[in-house]
Amino acid sequence: MPGARRDTAKPARAGPPDKRTGPGAASGSAAGAASCLAIGAFALLYLAAILLWRAPAWPALLYAGASVVCFIFYAIDKAAARAGRWRTPESTLLLLGLCCGWPGAILAQQWLRHKSSKTSFQLAFWATVAVNMAAFGWLAQRA
Repeated sequence: MPGARRDTAKPARAGPPDKRTGPGAASGSAAGAASCLAIGAFALLYLAAILLWRAPAWPALLYAGASVVCFIFYAIDKAAARAGRWRTPESTLLLLGLCCGWPGAILAQQWLRHKSSKTSFQLAFWATVAVNMAAFGWLAQRA
């Protein structure tokens, strides 16, 4: 029919809707489970440090504050990635995680699905988590 407009809208995506939201959704269950285990293991380590070595409570505030800052950096980097803008260097994200922000980084990786599937980053990230937890245990025992 001449003069008729064609609908140029793209067809809906086939398949079920993407339901991957919330913690543990990044790669299904393995990464989410490991992330929850790491945070739980640290909570137990911190509790043991308080009970066995009478560790002070202020490190919990340090970890909470650093986690918020780290989460914000991940969110900014995710937004920059989507918009094609300047990105936060991976070394900065890893350093923030190493400096007590790794629980916030884990939450950001799971909730924002950012940096959760890049193997080289994940290897470096989990190495920083292990170093941070070992340093915390060592310092708590000495304090």
